[in-house]
Amino acid sequence: MTAIRRATVKWDGDLAKGDGHVSATTSRAFSALPVTWASRTERADGRTSPEELLAAAHATCYTMAFSSELAKAGSPADRLEVSAEVAIDRIDGKWTVISSKLTVRGRVTGLNNDRFRAIAELAKDGCPISRALVGNVAISLDAALE
Repeated sequence: MTAIRRATVKWDGDLAKGDGHVSATTSRAFSALPVTWASRTERADGRTSPEELLAAAHATCYTMAFSSELAKAGSPADRLEVSAEVAIDRIDGKWTVISSKLTVRGRVTGLNNDRFRAIAELAKDGCPISRALVGNVAISLDAALE
């Protein structure tokens, strides 16, 4: 069964001086988050960007995938803290997402660091957002037990 989620953006003006607002249309979990070109390439100043939203999506997706893999391995997580850092840069004169760096710290009873890292890598490769990015964006992982 295909799951579909929607977001909507309303934008006024040109790219450089315009601004917009992004809303989660399906869940309504957030609405009218401000976004501008400057929030993408300069300072956020309280506004979001597609790259920040991608980082949020990647961190969330990865956390779910890792939690699932740990449980399948018989070592459910006591706690996971995951961050994603998405970078953009100019490639051939065009702004391009170039990397997503995942960092995970966790508390998992009965697991050593090597096994934690091995399961973390498995989750990275199975996360749907990672799978969408692979081949286009460099994905790195820093995983360690607390």
